[in-house]
Amino acid sequence: MSSLQPFSANPVLARLGDPRPLVAVELRPPKAGLPSAEGMDVWIDMYHSVQRLGRRDTMIFLTDNAVGVSEEENLRHLVTNLAGDVSTAKVVPFLTCKHTMDYCLMYADRAASHGFPALTVLGGDRAVGPPRCVDYAYQLRSRLRGRHPALALGGWTNPHRDPGEQVGFLLDEAFTAEFYLSQIVSHHQLDSMERFLAEAERRGLAIPGVFGVFLYRSATEATLRRLAEFFPVPVEGVLRDFASGLTAEEICARTILELRRIGINRVYVSNLGFRRPEERFRKLMDLIPDA
Repeated sequence: MSSLQPFSANPVLARLGDPRPLVAVELRPPKAGLPSAEGMDVWIDMYHSVQRLGRRDTMIFLTDNAVGVSEEENLRHLVTNLAGDVSTAKVVPFLTCKHTMDYCLMYADRAASHGFPALTVLGGDRAVGPPRCVDYAYQLRSRLRGRHPALALGGWTNPHRDPGEQVGFLLDEAFTAEFYLSQIVSHHQLDSMERFLAEAERRGLAIPGVFGVFLYRSATEATLRRLAEFFPVPVEGVLRDFASGLTAEEICARTILELRRIGINRVYVSNLGFRRPEERFRKLMDLIPDA
């Protein structure tokens, strides 16, 4: 990994390098193939949400074919409908390898030409959807780096796995990224996070990471176990939290505050929903001191 530009030269990297805590959001575009009226309604809601979120000190990560579900292309709608309304420094689109190479290269060309300073480039779930155009996301990031050296690139890590392996990936020059996002984590999984942080400190990992937290909106065990097919869900712990009377926002806030306690100051919140996610985000932020 090597950064080809100072952090201050790129607004996304500048904010990620800022010591102030960051609570970012992850939003999903509508599913592809919705009836035109329904799809338009969802997009209108998303435009308004991105506009409102963009007024806050946050960043907005927009997914690309999340968990193998075909989604409307995030970039086309952003540049068509939000140009001039939201700073591109506040929006970081995802690009997965679940497309052709030509599509991925053209996508990066378009992102750079419209002034987006960063992309998060991920592999995408191998088990569902179309095949990847390359085996690993770092191979696509390497292609994009040669094509757009000023574009900041983000990668991915899973702190639930062996910390030596994961930190090693992030330190490898071939990783080709200036920042990384993490798999979803919880205050019920702090041991894994502490092992990851200790390994990162021991080996001098310098690039900033943004750790995923999930807004669990359901207290139904069956729903939580379905979610566990996609990421490690502490089902029993979440059920205890709901049973104790905590709301979804209070459970998420507890995770954010516990992560801050052990030294993780940058998170992104997933599962805010399609309809007015900024309202759930506001409720969450009201529970976090100095947010």
